[in-house]
Amino acid sequence: MTLPISAFVICHNEENYIEACIRSLHMCAEIVVVDSGSTDQTLPILERLKQEGFPISLLQEKWRGYGGQKQFALEQCTQDWCFSIDSDERVSLRLAADLPKLLSDPTVTGWKITRYDYLLGYGFAPPSSHERFHNRLFRRGTGAFNPTDRVHEGIAITGVVRRATNGGLLHFRPIALDDQMQKENKYSSLKAQMKGERGFRPRPVKMLVSPALFFSRWYFRYGFWRCGWAGFIHCTKGAIYSFLTEAKRWENEALLRRPPVEPDLSKFDRY
Repeated sequence: MTLPISAFVICHNEENYIEACIRSLHMCAEIVVVDSGSTDQTLPILERLKQEGFPISLLQEKWRGYGGQKQFALEQCTQDWCFSIDSDERVSLRLAADLPKLLSDPTVTGWKITRYDYLLGYGFAPPSSHERFHNRLFRRGTGAFNPTDRVHEGIAITGVVRRATNGGLLHFRPIALDDQMQKENKYSSLKAQMKGERGFRPRPVKMLVSPALFFSRWYFRYGFWRCGWAGFIHCTKGAIYSFLTEAKRWENEALLRRPPVEPDLSKFDRY
């Protein structure tokens, strides 16, 4: 069954993930893919899938930042419903089976969907250990991204939004801890910069509070304690990201107040 959905994906060098993502969108009438200059096999893979019959609309667009790039992709969608998905996400079987029911509800403008992470050394988190729900599926014309979002871009939807409780997205990007920490470092820099641009003043106490709250929420509320040490590591990575974001917010402003200057060593006779 083909559904009146425009799925939209942004990508750059996603040869290891993009095919499984596209194949999980087999029910969509349109798949908009916006590439920002891939140099690996991403584009040949997409062309091959297009030749197989997948309704892919492939566009090239210079990187605008996460919010701007996804808003550009959204603006290319033509179907009644729009579905935001990342290249390392796959529509689960239960969510795919439930999509016709979700689309047929006349009282709903959009749907929040959860996802299940793949944890190194464990596998996919069980259904009882899922992430929070995020806006992903909505009627065309009712949702938009903030183009100034540098990272963790979200969709603002007007109207009634509910949770889709049957199935979700399977998040498969198994990268080693060393690479994951580089990613958290990059994202925390973008988040700290974005908050500074929006006038959010640093609150040093959040360096103490936010990491603990993040870990507790994910480990206990979202149920990652069920995943053993893999779940513990997963939640700790998020807590580290939370700390880095707040620490960088403080440091960025501190450097503006007091730029580093080489002191006159003759005045430091107590060392």
